Amino acid sequence: MNSVPEIWKELSKSLDFVCYEHKTGSEPFYIGYLSSLIDEQVLHRDILGYLTEDSKVSIDDLYNLIPVAEKEISCTSKIIQNHILQGYVAVQLGLLNQHTILVKASLSKGRKVTEPQVEFTVEGSKDAFVESLDINLNLIRRRIPIPELRIKEITLGSASKAKVAVCYIEGTTNEQYVNTCIQRIEDVEFDVFSDVTLLQQMIEDNSNSIFPQTVGTERPDYVSWALSSGQVCILMDGSPTAVFAPVNLGIFFISYEDYFLPWIIGSILRLIRMTSVVFSIFATPLYVAVMTYHGQGISNIFLPTIISSRINVPFPPVVEVIIMELVIELLREAGARLPSKIGQTIGIVGGIVLGTAAVEASITSNFLLIIVALSALASFTTPVFRMSATIRVLRFPFIIAAQIWGILGIFIIILFVIIHLLRLTSLGMPYLVPFYPLRTSDMFDSVIRSPYSKFHHKFSFFRTLNPVRFDKKKAKTKEDINE
Repeated sequence: MNSVPEIWKELSKSLDFVCYEHKTGSEPFYIGYLSSLIDEQVLHRDILGYLTEDSKVSIDDLYNLIPVAEKEISCTSKIIQNHILQGYVAVQLGLLNQHTILVKASLSKGRKVTEPQVEFTVEGSKDAFVESLDINLNLIRRRIPIPELRIKEITLGSASKAKVAVCYIEGTTNEQYVNTCIQRIEDVEFDVFSDVTLLQQMIEDNSNSIFPQTVGTERPDYVSWALSSGQVCILMDGSPTAVFAPVNLGIFFISYEDYFLPWIIGSILRLIRMTSVVFSIFATPLYVAVMTYHGQGISNIFLPTIISSRINVPFPPVVEVIIMELVIELLREAGARLPSKIGQTIGIVGGIVLGTAAVEASITSNFLLIIVALSALASFTTPVFRMSATIRVLRFPFIIAAQIWGILGIFIIILFVIIHLLRLTSLGMPYLVPFYPLRTSDMFDSVIRSPYSKFHHKFSFFRTLNPVRFDKKKAKTKEDINE
């Protein structure tokens, strides 16, 4: 396509493309746009109303008359076509004039800023990201109103042409992380990007690992904290989720709400959360190992209860456990896919009915039913959904290994998992830091939530260019004023 009329001829094959002649002076104007993308009020108020009847008007004069900030003049057919597809109105003065004014008149439709749906919090802010990239950037800018906040825009997808924004704080974020992140995004080749989670999987260091190497969140306050810590944030137009990296394993078990509570309470809740994750992974594998190979390890106090609960169960422990785990997963998936009110009913009623029926039919023991239910509840304590899904999947290799080798099999799988985690990185940063490599100075906020008086330095493993949050020597202690 070498001319504007040819571009409009190609676009006119679509029903929503509008192209017409606007006569005001001696030489008519030709207007072209996609009606499904533009705001009719902007078209009539800010564009058509300024098309002058002066016969001597030039394309530059008309450009200066239109009171819209986002506009440009172009004679390149590809640029003109791409802008029209993004919600611009093309204005051409005469058919022979190859220079075309492109005026942004895109229609912004979408939901308003609402409360978080996935990461609901009692304390803290109640706004969440939406599908509009401009609104999401506004939510971040309001929290970090500094000139050092940089936003790089990249267009992805041969068909979707999705706008991706890479955010970081210049002078704080290590440039290696920024360049690595931008390079990986630019190297991605795909046709349609409907959500940032697709890009999230493509830019991770090891796409074949079940462990996530980036964190997705819908909370702008969490993103602002990550940016100030020296991490890189990625947003995409049309996606209500922000992704930030690099991350370590401990971040996935830290809830941002911990920082809104007193540090002692926040630390206790964090320890409970981590203990719950360990219990969720190893509860059912240990049941299989003990019931299959290590029955002598059962206390005499619990032995009669366990024997009486399993005396009528025809299946071996591993089959019993796998059946119950699959039932829990079915209930979880059904509750997630159905509408919210129906999903809650399915989860509660289905769990009670199926659990009671399974015990009465001697398919499983009531002792195992309690263990599986507690294990499922413990997995819900993980703040990040992708890590919660990882924990759900991770239980099955442990169960199979426990059936084959007993407790020795559990330790073998633990060894394989540790080796995998030691080799895993996030934007080149070790995944197990600060435990490996050991960073004793960064242990203060890894397991427990330290008081804010200890936050004078940022994590060293992020290699931030400005590691100091505040000068602890200048921090004043709280004193009472005596009159």
